[in-house]
Amino acid sequence: MAAESADVKAERRAAVSSPLDLSAFHPVPSASAIDVAALSIGGTLQDENTDHYLAIRLGRLQETLTTSLSEGDLPPRFEEYAYAMLVADGLGAHGTGVRASRLALSTLAHLAIRYGRWNVRGGVDQAAEITEQGMFFYRQVNDAMMNAARANVRLVEMATSLTAVYIAGADLFFAHLGHSRAFLYRNGVLIQLTMEHTLEQLISVSAALRRARLEARRPRIHGAETGAARDAAAKQADTSDVAIEHVQLWSGDRVLMCTDGLTSVAPEDRIADVLSSQRSPSEDCRRLLDLAAASGATDSVTVLIADYRAGRPPAPAPVF
Repeated sequence: MAAESADVKAERRAAVSSPLDLSAFHPVPSASAIDVAALSIGGTLQDENTDHYLAIRLGRLQETLTTSLSEGDLPPRFEEYAYAMLVADGLGAHGTGVRASRLALSTLAHLAIRYGRWNVRGGVDQAAEITEQGMFFYRQVNDAMMNAARANVRLVEMATSLTAVYIAGADLFFAHLGHSRAFLYRNGVLIQLTMEHTLEQLISVSAALRRARLEARRPRIHGAETGAARDAAAKQADTSDVAIEHVQLWSGDRVLMCTDGLTSVAPEDRIADVLSSQRSPSEDCRRLLDLAAASGATDSVTVLIADYRAGRPPAPAPVF
């Protein structure tokens, strides 16, 4: 075999040692950021604050610990996040409302760890999967409420509103049950995402179903009549399942979640005025609580504000 010439050797070495032609991948979640804050105060006519709130960050991480590859052949440390935010307003006397909102949010926080296959990138292809998981979590919370009522008859009447927002990339998913609300503030306009359920609807979905299932475990005194009433209550509750919808976020959007302690006394245009100041989420949370108090609020008030910033401009698409 003839010896390689100096030029051939140089070409071979260049082919072997040249930088790898790999395009870097930068998904939306890694370039986006959420700034979130929340505040809650008890009502002036209440013995306790029945509201609770929760914001959690869910993430994925890739970090090289050791390798024979050069630094230039590997991506840098990578992390991406999704965000879940929830507001609950408990209903029920003698502290059961406090218990209900606390139980709902605590259950969801533990479920996020137990079923930790989080989709943090969003997108059209993942929307159905995220929605299905959200519905599963909702059913798990409802089961936790029923188990609590089954264990202690004093908790049978407890119920809670539950408003949830999940942000993955530029996609915002929202789910809702009860009289708490979620809004999107964009370009000076306050858009209500969730529709209010009446108190009667909320109780029929939660407490009535639990009563029906508890009744099924007791001796039947009235025979078929009891069974028919139970089935009717269960059917009414089952047909009122929460719906999960989603919208596309733009950089600069603000998300507001609140209990009806705010919306029952403060008009939406006043709320929009506060959000338009573009102060920090924590400061505007305080200003909304002050607005509720100045408007005569007697119920507990909880507000959560999240500011969304995208690393690159979003596509110019309508909200819905």
